Amino acid sequence: MRSPVALLKASHAEPGAAVTLAMTLLAVGVGHRGWAVAGVAAAIGATQLSVGWVNDWLDADRDSATGRTDKPVASGAVSRRTVGISGLIASLAIPLLGLPFGPAATVCITLVGIFALLYDWPLKSTPLSIVPYLVAFGLMPAFVVLALPGHPWPPAWLVAAGALLGGGAHFANVLPDLADDAATGVVGLPHRLGAAWSQVAAAGLLLAATLTLVFGPPGHPSWQGVAAAAAAVVVLPSGWYVGKKALKRGTRQVAMFRSVIVVALIDVALLVFSGRVV
Repeated sequence: MRSPVALLKASHAEPGAAVTLAMTLLAVGVGHRGWAVAGVAAAIGATQLSVGWVNDWLDADRDSATGRTDKPVASGAVSRRTVGISGLIASLAIPLLGLPFGPAATVCITLVGIFALLYDWPLKSTPLSIVPYLVAFGLMPAFVVLALPGHPWPPAWLVAAGALLGGGAHFANVLPDLADDAATGVVGLPHRLGAAWSQVAAAGLLLAATLTLVFGPPGHPSWQGVAAAAAAVVVLPSGWYVGKKALKRGTRQVAMFRSVIVVALIDVALLVFSGRVV
């Protein structure tokens, strides 16, 4: 390995850090304190490192074939073997990091890791490519709640919102790489729908996630919920508009992807400040 930074980059650090931060904030919001917050962050972080490293290990030949110099393995900044071993270690760590939170939470976080890896192989290149995102993102907030003392059952609206957020993230995450993926035989659901419809799907799913978080909990929506919904209505069309311009220019579409991260953090902020998860 030539650079620890390159190894970290090979894990898809930006989205992985965003997901880990979001779930850590949710952990604080639902009542975790002290070591439990760190434990939740470590378990979620392991799932993100696992899926990122295994993805780049599997995609090394495709990334090299398409000249992806932004990918550390393809550029030679880190060896494929190092990334593969790192992915294996992170994958094995997932259930171990769930053990302190009890059997139900351990099973839940292990399923998150399994479905994330099922995206890397074999579902990434099939019409079912969205399924791992729906399941894994639905189960992550469920894990955060199940990890609480007493192991309360997560509310259905929380799981549904996580799944919708994951579905939107899938479409937005693939948008910058549609051309490169298609050139190397990766044809998941977003590739089959095309860039324009994928942007519509991403925006629609993310807006549905926000509305589920606002109107799903019992009682009247809080002012924070209304503000979050309003922010999503502003951010998502902006990301779609900029992405549409990028599509016409033939450049990489990162605007919609980044808007996903913004809306995800808005949604988690809504959860943290509403106090209505459990």
